[in-house]
Amino acid sequence: MKLAGKVAIVTGGARGIGRATAGELARAGCDVAFCDLTESAPETVKDIESAGRWALYLDADVGDRAQMEAMFAEVVNRWGRIDILVNNAAVNIRKPLLELEVNDVATVWGTTLWGVFHCSQLAARQMVKQGVGGSIVMISSIHAARGFPDSTAYNGAKAAVNHMAATWASELAAHRIRVNTIEPGWTDTPGERTFFTEAFIREQGRLLPLGRLAKPEEIAAAVRFLVSDEAAYITGSVLRVDGGLILPR
Repeated sequence: MKLAGKVAIVTGGARGIGRATAGELARAGCDVAFCDLTESAPETVKDIESAGRWALYLDADVGDRAQMEAMFAEVVNRWGRIDILVNNAAVNIRKPLLELEVNDVATVWGTTLWGVFHCSQLAARQMVKQGVGGSIVMISSIHAARGFPDSTAYNGAKAAVNHMAATWASELAAHRIRVNTIEPGWTDTPGERTFFTEAFIREQGRLLPLGRLAKPEEIAAAVRFLVSDEAAYITGSVLRVDGGLILPR
């Protein structure tokens, strides 16, 4: 599954699944650009560079079209190409419908839905221009298939991401651009600590079918497979990496 010489962009790459994915792709041979909204992302840069690849970090908001246009232009200016895009950046505001504010929905959709549109369109246009194909992967969620309470905006955004991915897989196949989706289940990331205590996460993890939360590295391994030549005949697919969480119990 070597990806030597490829250029990848990972959104939301400073921590969690994004950081794990950036490191995984670097170890497979990619130079990796990643964006996030943080003062710095030294851990991800170190992961990439320790694999012997070039890293490029941009403090940029995927929901801001102008910032994304500037980011993609910077990547092309630096490395001359874009071969892989991993749409990982997402936010969630958990409130019941009766308490949800319009601005809450706009915030979630700005990153989780519009960010995917902006980045995918810009990547696809560059890949078509290059004329050698490419791969786009969505980090969606089992929230796309199951309506978890208190996550109206996030559930809706992830369902839309899945459907957009299927549409783009159909449209871009003639250009040899593959578009696939990964649906993680409950994954052990720093973001989970925003909503739950450490004790709650451990207690509830033991109740899952495989007895624990997913590791970010396990999601990253699925990304690496989908962007590799081994997956050259896979497009428009949804790969659920949830440890059986969504199964009836």
